[in-house]
Amino acid sequence: MALFTPGRRWQPPFLPFKKEKFSKRLLRKIERWIKGPLFGCRMCGNCLLQETAFICPMECPKGLRNGPCGGSTAEKCYVDETRPCIWYKIYERAYNMGREEILLEVLPPLDWDKVGTETWGDVVRSIRKFGSRAFFKSLFTRNKEKKANAWEGVFKPVRQPEWWQGDSEYHAPAYDEPISELERKLREGKFVVTAEVAPPLGTATGKLSRDIEMVRDHVAAVNFTDSASASPRMSSMACCKVAAELNADPVLQIAARDKTRSGLQSDIIGANLMGVRNVLCITGDNARIGPTPTSNTNILDVDAIQMLWMLRRMRDDNIYLDGRKMKSSPRLFLGAAGSPFASEPKYQALREHKKINAGAQFFQTNLIFDPEGLDRWLEALDARNILDKVYILAGVTPIRSKRMAHYLHDKIPGVRVPGQILKRFDNASEDGYEELGIEIALDIIGSIKSKQGINGIHLMSVGWESVVPRIINEAGLN
Repeated sequence: MALFTPGRRWQPPFLPFKKEKFSKRLLRKIERWIKGPLFGCRMCGNCLLQETAFICPMECPKGLRNGPCGGSTAEKCYVDETRPCIWYKIYERAYNMGREEILLEVLPPLDWDKVGTETWGDVVRSIRKFGSRAFFKSLFTRNKEKKANAWEGVFKPVRQPEWWQGDSEYHAPAYDEPISELERKLREGKFVVTAEVAPPLGTATGKLSRDIEMVRDHVAAVNFTDSASASPRMSSMACCKVAAELNADPVLQIAARDKTRSGLQSDIIGANLMGVRNVLCITGDNARIGPTPTSNTNILDVDAIQMLWMLRRMRDDNIYLDGRKMKSSPRLFLGAAGSPFASEPKYQALREHKKINAGAQFFQTNLIFDPEGLDRWLEALDARNILDKVYILAGVTPIRSKRMAHYLHDKIPGVRVPGQILKRFDNASEDGYEELGIEIALDIIGSIKSKQGINGIHLMSVGWESVVPRIINEAGLN
């Protein structure tokens, strides 16, 4: 274990993808010999230690560089249970140091041309550009503001390259009229309902079309998951095309797990052409919980926050990630996943704040079974003064069986089913499971639909689409 990191083991360092001259190779070895034992450094070449409370985020098995995933807990990482969630530890240390607001800055994905190389050379060059004498003089001044400005003047160009230019500010959408039917209804102040329709396992679309038509007139928009639980199905984009042709307002889900930065940008242009306006950016379930053989669990090319940042700039600034100008930009209503129960409410609120700053305009939350716990998350969001900057759709599902109830509680990251609900299923007869699940879902909807800050319900039927109209009618959501 490295000296200053709470991670329980040191992952192998990256190797460069190019041959370097001797001086750079020597500097790389020295940096690795020092930062490896101290911080568990993997030599990503894009160092963020100053921004992440001096805990390397590359120790996260997903390689997340902007905060935890929806499965973050204080106990362990759900991908690698031998270690703690490294981002939970980063948040914990940052709060203890009074540096939590630094974590709001939207940090770039890896520049793979630098992966495996040293970072110190970039710092030296940045010091020279800033002014060596001025920088070292500032280290000994008692003027904290002057010292902070010098530090920022040197390290910001290193962590924020010209092609990214991330910040910690809120960026309001650069358009006036609503882009989608979902956005229009939310702007009008309506309490909306969205519903998920499960993508088919094969190429046939008959049941998919029937399910869309069955829920279409009851909901504001229809979601299609992107290989949920890392299990392949028909793509969310293909399902969205079917929905658009049936005059339903589709929500395209994009999981970072299966996307590269170039693929993301080209897919969004294509999706817009097919009439897709709502886009939900999620990190995605790790391949570890999917079927075998297991695909790469090591690192994501981009995370959900980076996706939001890229798509917002495509929409508002008319530019691709590489800086090329677009003659016509995509029209997008951007969303993200909210995780009320993934970790401490103040940590999750900081994470959601960062998503809003990056471009999220609406949240669809993880499944909610504890309305009182939802209150604590909403209070944490309100304390950060961001409730008026995002629409929140609370996630609800009808549980169909005792097995499903225990599976959701034990296996799905970020979801907690209270003991009283588990006990009700344990005591129920098998033929009463479905009615009990509907009853509990209706109770939950009744408890949360009047909460301040909740703008709608997101129904996740998990393949039980036929129950959606009944729940909407009996909950009085028409």
